[in-house]
Amino acid sequence: NKFEGNKTATGEIFHHTNLTAASNFFALNTWVKVTNLLTGKSIIVRVNDRMHPNMAKKGRILDLTLTAAKQLKIVTRGVAKVKVEPVSEDVAAAN
Repeated sequence: NKFEGNKTATGEIFHHTNLTAASNFFALNTWVKVTNLLTGKSIIVRVNDRMHPNMAKKGRILDLTLTAAKQLKIVTRGVAKVKVEPVSEDVAAAN
């Protein structure tokens, strides 16, 4: 919640209700399909911010919003193994 209302790296305002993510591995505004490897559940999010460098040192690829994490059923776990695949904006718009 400490980031709610702050500006992201893209200049937009961060809201946990959006399907977005922070990442240091993908370009800003990249759409990615994130699949929870435990459940097989997938969602598409847009990278709109950067993670703290310590997150990358811990092996983290994405930091999802609360809404995205809830949809993937990973909120209670906090960290989950996921598959991350870039997708085109057309694919993202169709979902």
